Amino acid sequence: MIAATRKRVWWMIVPALVLLVGFLVLPYASIVVMSLRTADTRAVYGDGFTLSHYAQIVTDPFIWGIVGRSLRMGLTVTVVTLLLGYPVAYHLANLRSRWASMLYIFVISPLLVGMVVRTFAWMIILSNNGVINGALKSLGVIERPILLLNTPLGVTIALIHVFLPFVILPLLGNLQAISPDLAAAGRSLGASRLRTFVKVTLPLSLPGIQAGAILVFVLSISAYVTPAMLGGTKGRTMSVLVVQYLVDSFRWPAGAALAIFMSAITLAIIVVYLRLTARAMRRLP
Repeated sequence: MIAATRKRVWWMIVPALVLLVGFLVLPYASIVVMSLRTADTRAVYGDGFTLSHYAQIVTDPFIWGIVGRSLRMGLTVTVVTLLLGYPVAYHLANLRSRWASMLYIFVISPLLVGMVVRTFAWMIILSNNGVINGALKSLGVIERPILLLNTPLGVTIALIHVFLPFVILPLLGNLQAISPDLAAAGRSLGASRLRTFVKVTLPLSLPGIQAGAILVFVLSISAYVTPAMLGGTKGRTMSVLVVQYLVDSFRWPAGAALAIFMSAITLAIIVVYLRLTARAMRRLP
């Protein structure tokens, strides 16, 4: 009986394993192999294998500069979206009115519009004659327009808008799972609302913070459309550089090596972050 049950469970996970191998393992394996092939001007790659692409990446200060810019941008977007998204998620989790469904729609509304359309809208907003500079000029704050387009700042602002729902939704699910009786018990023992939040709600919401931060960080440093359209040369990220290697320069092995290099750095950061947050959650009462 037990053996038959285990057999049925195994067959149930076969479709997921097929999708995982077909759409994750095999593509990554092909990229790794591609990154080890020699360059060839007459074909996508040559016949031999080499580690020279990785050696060039590690010793190139230009690439390290773009890596640092990508990581700084991803970290900034993650921190700001957490600071902006947590109050929204907390309010929605405690909201008990007919306007709750309307606020949910506002939260997910950026996801209802295509990435290219949203990026074009931000191009208009961030331009020298755009909404931001126009408002600042009319208020007398500035005389000359602030350069926001084709800068890392402009890309960061747009990415915060794009990925804010990806922080709010995991946090919302986590906060809704916390029993209101816990906070009520804390207040009944004499704790203030702020102390109850810091000692009870915030620690219990760490899983939602962890999930939202990882999701936004990975999406931010791997974003292509927004940095490509808003960043210019000053806001170029690793994703844009990889595409330039593959499409513009037709350097497929070098582009694959760049992609693997950035993936390895991202994975290392996520592993460290998971260990730190897991250690913090183990200390919870």
